[in-house]
Amino acid sequence: MNNTQSLTKTNQKDRASISLDNIQPRPPANPIEVAIADWQIIKRHDPAARNWLEILFCYPGFQAISCHRFVHWLHSLGVPFFPRFIGSLSRFFTGIDIHPGATIGKGVFIDHGAGVVIGETAILGDGVVIYQGVTLGGTGKETGKRHPTLGNNVLVGAGAKILGNINIGDRVRIGAGSVVLRDIPSDCTVVGIPGRVIRNGTRSIDTSQNQENLPDVEAEVISKLFDRIKSLEQQVQSLNAQLNPVIEGEIETASIQDVTETDKAIEDFLYGAGI
Repeated sequence: MNNTQSLTKTNQKDRASISLDNIQPRPPANPIEVAIADWQIIKRHDPAARNWLEILFCYPGFQAISCHRFVHWLHSLGVPFFPRFIGSLSRFFTGIDIHPGATIGKGVFIDHGAGVVIGETAILGDGVVIYQGVTLGGTGKETGKRHPTLGNNVLVGAGAKILGNINIGDRVRIGAGSVVLRDIPSDCTVVGIPGRVIRNGTRSIDTSQNQENLPDVEAEVISKLFDRIKSLEQQVQSLNAQLNPVIEGEIETASIQDVTETDKAIEDFLYGAGI
């Protein structure tokens, strides 16, 4: 059974497992509790964070989120112009573009942060970690809810793109550079373009694994196809030997050399720098 599953084949049961709590309005949290959670998640995920002064003055993700919480409050009061203006100033100084309308839970960490874009109707749950270059965007000129909803404790790798009004379940890990266009059930890892889901029930996943240890779905599938082709070639050679028992040695040797060189080139591509 294939260990991977395209997002286009996510079944209805899996979609139903996505937490609906993430898209429901939440009561306002205590600002002090939120600030403490934002500080704690940085200490937990970044070993370079040595003290609170560094976090306060040297972490653009913390600064951008702190500013966003204020402008989001203004935006929720219906204050015109100033939320967008203050948000633009925050983007200028931090390199992180968060629309004032985005809803962000407590304990959210944007690491490094350069190039992060979070759209107006995006919703982020508690404990979300986002790396640089991530986009939580729309797919066109739709109105209403048009940006992603992320559950609790979601990790989004560097350069990943999550587009459209889709739901990402709790404890989902999205690999660096992935492009996600479909709903993702909880407790999954997503890799590739387009993103493909690897399930806990099908394949063991260590939720604490680093980004560099995420599986390479395309390389694994191509490797399996390569192994099957080699098996078929051996069967063809065996049948050919039975039908043509007399073969000149030079021709046979040249053929084997060509196959060996081709196999080596494919293996170098799969296990080297190619994939």
